[in-house]
Amino acid sequence: MGDFDNREREEVYSKKIRAGKRTYFFDVKATRSNDYYITITESKKRLEDGVFVKHKIFLYKEDFEKFAEGLKDTVEYIKDHQEVIEKRYEYSEASEVAKADEDFSF
Repeated sequence: MGDFDNREREEVYSKKIRAGKRTYFFDVKATRSNDYYITITESKKRLEDGVFVKHKIFLYKEDFEKFAEGLKDTVEYIKDHQEVIEKRYEYSEASEVAKADEDFSF
Protein backbone atom coordinates (compact mmCIF):
# COMPACT_ATOMS: atom_id res chain seq x y z
CA MET A 1 0.00 0.00 0.00
CA GLY A 2 1.21 3.49 -0.83
CA ASP A 3 1.09 6.60 1.33
CA PHE A 4 -2.15 7.71 -0.37
CA ASP A 5 -3.89 4.46 0.57
CA ASN A 6 -3.09 5.04 4.23
CA ARG A 7 -4.11 8.70 4.12
CA GLU A 8 -7.36 7.92 2.29
CA ARG A 9 -8.57 5.82 5.22
CA GLU A 10 -7.91 8.61 7.70
CA GLU A 11 -10.29 11.53 7.73
CA VAL A 12 -8.88 15.06 7.72
CA TYR A 13 -11.85 16.08 9.90
CA SER A 14 -14.90 14.24 11.19
CA LYS A 15 -18.14 15.32 12.85
CA LYS A 16 -20.62 12.80 14.30
CA ILE A 17 -24.28 13.69 14.86
CA ARG A 18 -26.49 11.28 16.79
CA ALA A 19 -30.17 11.70 16.03
CA GLY A 20 -32.38 9.08 17.63
CA LYS A 21 -31.93 5.74 15.86
CA ARG A 22 -29.60 7.22 13.24
CA THR A 23 -26.07 8.54 13.35
CA TYR A 24 -24.72 10.90 10.70
CA PHE A 25 -21.03 11.33 9.93
CA PHE A 26 -19.66 14.36 8.09
CA ASP A 27 -16.09 13.49 7.08
CA VAL A 28 -13.54 15.61 5.24
CA LYS A 29 -11.14 13.59 3.09
CA ALA A 30 -8.44 14.50 0.57
CA THR A 31 -7.94 13.49 -3.05
CA ARG A 32 -4.51 12.57 -4.48
CA SER A 33 -4.01 16.25 -5.35
CA ASN A 34 -4.93 17.20 -1.76
CA ASP A 35 -8.34 18.68 -2.68
CA TYR A 36 -10.81 18.22 0.14
CA TYR A 37 -14.25 16.69 -0.28
CA ILE A 38 -17.00 15.65 2.12
CA THR A 39 -18.56 12.26 2.66
CA ILE A 40 -21.92 12.23 4.42
CA THR A 41 -22.83 8.87 5.92
CA GLU A 42 -26.08 7.79 7.53
CA SER A 43 -25.74 4.76 9.81
CA LYS A 44 -28.72 2.92 11.24
CA LYS A 45 -28.90 -0.39 13.11
CA ARG A 46 -31.23 -2.97 11.55
CA LEU A 47 -33.58 -4.31 14.21
CA GLU A 48 -33.87 -7.81 12.76
CA ASP A 49 -30.16 -8.70 12.87
CA GLY A 50 -28.35 -5.83 14.62
CA VAL A 51 -26.24 -5.05 11.55
CA PHE A 52 -25.44 -1.40 10.88
CA VAL A 53 -26.58 -0.28 7.44
CA LYS A 54 -24.72 2.69 5.96
CA HIS A 55 -25.62 5.02 3.12
CA LYS A 56 -22.96 7.41 1.86
CA ILE A 57 -22.81 10.36 -0.51
CA PHE A 58 -19.76 12.23 -1.73
CA LEU A 59 -19.89 16.01 -1.94
CA TYR A 60 -17.15 17.79 -3.87
CA LYS A 61 -16.17 21.40 -3.23
CA GLU A 62 -17.41 22.63 -6.61
CA ASP A 63 -20.90 21.52 -5.53
CA PHE A 64 -20.93 22.98 -1.96
CA GLU A 65 -22.91 26.14 -2.77
CA LYS A 66 -25.61 24.42 -4.85
CA PHE A 67 -25.93 21.57 -2.35
CA ALA A 68 -26.28 23.98 0.58
CA GLU A 69 -28.82 26.08 -1.34
CA GLY A 70 -30.86 23.00 -2.26
CA LEU A 71 -30.81 21.70 1.30
CA LYS A 72 -31.82 25.09 2.71
CA ASP A 73 -34.68 25.48 0.18
CA THR A 74 -35.92 21.96 0.91
CA VAL A 75 -35.88 22.47 4.69
CA GLU A 76 -37.71 25.80 4.29
CA TYR A 77 -40.35 24.12 2.08
CA ILE A 78 -41.06 21.50 4.73
CA LYS A 79 -41.20 24.13 7.50
CA ASP A 80 -43.63 26.21 5.41
CA HIS A 81 -45.94 23.26 4.66
CA GLN A 82 -45.85 21.18 7.84
CA GLU A 83 -45.23 21.72 11.50
CA VAL A 84 -41.71 20.63 12.39
CA ILE A 85 -41.16 19.60 15.98
CA GLU A 86 -37.51 19.41 16.84
CA LYS A 87 -36.82 16.26 18.81
CA ARG A 88 -34.50 16.42 21.77
CA TYR A 89 -32.47 13.26 22.15
CA GLU A 90 -31.18 12.22 25.52
CA TYR A 91 -27.43 11.83 25.45
CA SER A 92 -24.43 13.77 26.67
CA GLU A 93 -23.26 15.00 23.28
CA ALA A 94 -26.07 17.56 22.98
CA SER A 95 -23.66 20.10 21.50
CA GLU A 96 -23.35 17.89 18.41
CA VAL A 97 -27.04 18.08 17.50
CA ALA A 98 -27.45 20.26 14.40
CA LYS A 99 -30.10 22.94 14.69
CA ALA A 100 -32.56 23.20 11.81
CA ASP A 101 -32.12 26.97 11.58
CA GLU A 102 -28.34 26.89 11.15
CA ASP A 103 -26.81 28.70 8.20
CA PHE A 104 -25.64 26.16 5.61
CA SER A 105 -23.81 28.72 3.46
CA PHE A 106 -20.15 28.16 2.62
